Amino acid sequence: MDRRVLLTGAGSLAAWTVLKPSTGARAADKTTIVFWHAMSGANGEEIERLARDFNASQSDVTLEAVYKGSYPETLTAAIAAFRAGKAPNIVQVFEVGTGTMLQAGPAIKPAWKLAEETGLALDPKAYIPGVRGYYSLPDGKLASMPFNSSTAVMWYNKDAFEKAGLDPESPPTTYADFETAARTLAAKAPTPIASTTAWMTWIQFEEYAAIQNLAFATENDGYDGLGAELLLNTKPFVAQLQRFMDLSKDGAFKYAGRDGAPDAVFYSGQAAIGFGSSSGRADIVKNAKFRYAEAFLPTEPALNPKPNNSIIGGASLWAMTAPKRSEAEYKAVAAFYGFISKPEQVSLYAQHTGYVPVTVAGYEATKQSGYFDKNPGTDVPARQLSRGELTPNSRGLRLGRLPEIRAILYEEIEKALQGQQTAQAAMDSATARGNRVLREFQKSAKG
Repeated sequence: MDRRVLLTGAGSLAAWTVLKPSTGARAADKTTIVFWHAMSGANGEEIERLARDFNASQSDVTLEAVYKGSYPETLTAAIAAFRAGKAPNIVQVFEVGTGTMLQAGPAIKPAWKLAEETGLALDPKAYIPGVRGYYSLPDGKLASMPFNSSTAVMWYNKDAFEKAGLDPESPPTTYADFETAARTLAAKAPTPIASTTAWMTWIQFEEYAAIQNLAFATENDGYDGLGAELLLNTKPFVAQLQRFMDLSKDGAFKYAGRDGAPDAVFYSGQAAIGFGSSSGRADIVKNAKFRYAEAFLPTEPALNPKPNNSIIGGASLWAMTAPKRSEAEYKAVAAFYGFISKPEQVSLYAQHTGYVPVTVAGYEATKQSGYFDKNPGTDVPARQLSRGELTPNSRGLRLGRLPEIRAILYEEIEKALQGQQTAQAAMDSATARGNRVLREFQKSAKG
């Protein structure tokens, strides 16, 4: 199913209109709550583990975890359920759906409000900066409950580096270093591809903006209002696209598709450098037949000599409302939030899945367990998310229908890489088209 179709519907506030009521769930003396999630495979098994452990930890609540498909499918299902008066108590929503959820009005109960009403201890400062910033409101309160967070990293093939005469213990730290390494790898490495990148729009533009402290859009990247306009056609972003166009022309970079499609190009051994999500570690561990490592994303010292934190991927949890939903149900949701926030649970979840420990205490618990020492490099994502100063440009993006904007940017990037347009023309078009999407979202929000 097309993500743009799904999220276009999700971006319209009319989609949240309630059609009919439902009743709360309570069996005997136990309160039953339903948690819709988008985790399959090993990550889905970990959700089931959390549900079992939570249910066994107390006698007042039964949590039912239900897989609802991909992230876009889960969000679309939640909207439809709310309209029918049958919303789940909790829904997992990917980070780029945050702007849409914030405009859902009475469909949601923000995390800070749930905490205020139930007595849940919820301190935003307990979360590592990159996580806290993304899910916070302008006043610092948490809009949703941080859960599974990843970030982007640079994976590299240490064997290929060594054979190309590069130091396998010293990966590129700046984009200039990356360009040099990529061209050296293209000439000397045994891999057919020098470098590639998954999630190009996220990693090479959204993450790039955050780390270099660049505004991706006006209105503080959308945090301060719905009138945000994209700034993708400004000099730094145009130069970033030109960089990859030049590397591609020189045979030092290969565009291998959208989103996570290029991941396999790295872990199959075809590429010496593969930018990707830190949550891809499990696939790399399972498939790679070479020595590998993960490193911080490159920086651009001329733009920002003191690089900021990177921003997150993954998802957070949202409490949903329904007619006649009981106070006991909201307290049960708060109890689950409290359970998954415990340092030992944050640490276990991170170790079992490859996502980062989202709290400072969870990170310390993971460190004390010896996990980072036994698994070198696994601390890189959390360290990168905590690096430098959290600024209005490094909190993340609060833009409606962001997946649709990403798809537009992909289209323009692909035309540029195919030689059909200049970098400036690509970014001008992406900016104009993306701004039209933002105006449509703004209109729906006000309507």
